[in-house]
Amino acid sequence: MAHLLIRGGTVVTAAASHQADVLVRDGSVAAVGADLGALAADAAVEVVDATGLLVLPGAVDVHTHTRVATEAEPDRFFQDSVAAAYGGTTTFLAFNNPGTGSSPAAERSLLAGLKEWRAATERDSAIDYAVSLAISGRMDDPVGELAKIVDEGVATAKAFMVFDFRLDDRRLFDAMRMLGSRGGMLQVHCEDPVLIDTAVADALARGNTAPRFHASSRSTEAEAVATHRAVAFARAADVPVHLVHLSSRAALEQVRAAKASGVRAHAETCPHYLALTAARYETPDVETAARYVISPPLRSAGDQDAMWSGLADGSLDLVATDHVPDRLSVEKAEASRGVPFDRISNGAPGIETLLSIVYAEGVGKGRLTVERMVDLLATSPARLFGLERKGAIEVGRDADIVLFDPAARRTLTAGSLHHTSDYTPYEGFSITGAVRSVFVRGRPVIRNGAYVGTRGDGRFVGRTTAGDSG
Repeated sequence: MAHLLIRGGTVVTAAASHQADVLVRDGSVAAVGADLGALAADAAVEVVDATGLLVLPGAVDVHTHTRVATEAEPDRFFQDSVAAAYGGTTTFLAFNNPGTGSSPAAERSLLAGLKEWRAATERDSAIDYAVSLAISGRMDDPVGELAKIVDEGVATAKAFMVFDFRLDDRRLFDAMRMLGSRGGMLQVHCEDPVLIDTAVADALARGNTAPRFHASSRSTEAEAVATHRAVAFARAADVPVHLVHLSSRAALEQVRAAKASGVRAHAETCPHYLALTAARYETPDVETAARYVISPPLRSAGDQDAMWSGLADGSLDLVATDHVPDRLSVEKAEASRGVPFDRISNGAPGIETLLSIVYAEGVGKGRLTVERMVDLLATSPARLFGLERKGAIEVGRDADIVLFDPAARRTLTAGSLHHTSDYTPYEGFSITGAVRSVFVRGRPVIRNGAYVGTRGDGRFVGRTTAGDSG
């Protein structure tokens, strides 16, 4: 593998920023410091000029619902991995998405689902990737299989408190305790089923079936009640827990209280909760409103402010996309046919816009320092999800590096993005900053804004630990 010297940029870590060179040898960071040209003089080295650019560790997106390739759509997983690279993400975690084309065996068994997913994604990614298994209440013995998945290099799994495949409280607690006892960590979708199922049924009974009623049927109270229960389980089991896609001030207060009492509770929010509000549902155009049918839904401006506050003060640990590559022409087409909101596919695309939104809305608007952004997008997700070689530009780590132009100005449009969805929730956003080049383990994947990688160069990353071990 050729060596690489990135010269003259501003290297950003979670602790500080400083002008430095970065020397890469055999896929790893070999040195970081001033004027490293002499160290590379005895080898065949490609020199990359990063003058005026930020040199960032590649983003680590720990929450995506990328779709695997099928005979009809052979490029879905690969293309979304390319889109991630265009956006400055060098490692992503995907769920195996039971119920979206998986076999009957995978619907009933975590291990069968893992085997199927690994086979479907082998040598199909442009960047490095891992998997978190989605636990379904319809499975035969998911709790009993959790210890075995850690042995297979999968240290995280996700359980849902809502939807028809949810885990009941007893099994959710058992799953959290079992996975934590093996050094892993359960991710939990926190919404209370009693409150939400009742609100949905009441809305439908009143004839309130349009997409905008999706938001009013999923209250912040339902999120807060479920968050409280999840952290109570983690406290009782004395294991870490990761609370996915936090969206409201009420739920954040539960996380803050848990952390203050010593519970190993970690939480993420998503770019859509940082950049969009529930005002997006206030349109008579059902197709437009369907773009934002996600769970939890978009919230108020006050909730959005709370998410930014939580990111700045450490109450929230990271930002992840919850990327779902739904298409208005396929998965969300039911909306234009008058299908009730509870049957519209949940989710929105975001795998390519993670760094763009957090930089523009956070650093660009003075809500976050660039160092805190690096912590939220790279260092903390890598640490909490067992990706020991990822997340920082440090000697010995994988050379996953993004060259980012903070002075660039651009407008986000669906046509300018590369993901497999046919829209973006950020259509028309004017943003600051742009990714120029991306390297994964020292190999160029994006160079001067163009894809130059190779399908299958991305490696599966096995993980045997996750969460804090203390």
